[in-house]
Amino acid sequence: MTKLKTTTAALLAATTLAAGAAHAQSQCDEISFSDVGWTDITTTTSTAAQIFDALGYDVNVRVLSVPVTFASLESDDVDVFLGNWMPSQTAAITPYLDEGTIDTVAENLTGTIYNLAVPTYTYEKGLQSYEDLADFADELDDTIYGIEPGNEGNTYLIGLIDEDEYGMGDFTLRESSEQGMLSEVRRAVDREEDIVFLGWAPHPMNANFDIQYLEGGEEFFGGEGVVNTISRAGFVDDCPNAGKLLQQMTFTLDMENTIMGLILDEGMDADEAVQQWLSENPAVIEPWLEGVTTTDGEEGLPAVQQALGL
Repeated sequence: MTKLKTTTAALLAATTLAAGAAHAQSQCDEISFSDVGWTDITTTTSTAAQIFDALGYDVNVRVLSVPVTFASLESDDVDVFLGNWMPSQTAAITPYLDEGTIDTVAENLTGTIYNLAVPTYTYEKGLQSYEDLADFADELDDTIYGIEPGNEGNTYLIGLIDEDEYGMGDFTLRESSEQGMLSEVRRAVDREEDIVFLGWAPHPMNANFDIQYLEGGEEFFGGEGVVNTISRAGFVDDCPNAGKLLQQMTFTLDMENTIMGLILDEGMDADEAVQQWLSENPAVIEPWLEGVTTTDGEEGLPAVQQALGL
């Protein structure tokens, strides 16, 4: 009787473990991304989503603001975010990193720029730093053009205005979408009017407009920066195959600028633009997929090549 009970208990334990493993595997057949709606992050998220989909994953992309993204990663409602711009998001993400509720997975892009920018003709008039903003208040109509509400860059600039730093107390930050802001820049440039706005690279704005970045704001924007891939806590350990791909998936300024140009300048859908770029640069996925498998355990690279027609 004792032996029967022991055997039954062992079988039950093994069944429970197998069920747990199956559940874990099932959970790792799904992956959710946050896309904050910036064209560069839409580009990289589309790239990742198409690769994961080709590997057999059930992919879900949610459009969320940066603060909601961090909160959603903390609560495990989202798995991955490819748009952790550093150092500009340092203050926003540090509490989550310190608490261990968000993990940094990899650095996916280097050489980024994020700061206030002006047309070169305005720069040549003398608006070259934050110190010069007050002197150009009339020409700028006391307005700085930002991006979506809740963005940490907007928050920093609003803080400078509230504290009257650099004599900016009379300025207003106009929050808008990326496209709304760029429409204002286009209107001003076409009329050769002065304008100051949040700019960044990679982005086709650097080719479409002749612009210069202001000196200042280093305590927030820094100099050249990086973009990190981040995840909910423990994701790489829970889902090592997906984690391996994310750790190996890196991008370049040229890649992102080209794809973003197809989206913004030629009106292509993001998925279509990514597919076109990958078809012209098929070798880029080889290091990404080294040692990565499909959800069925097959070699990942041939599966992705076949699915994407590469």
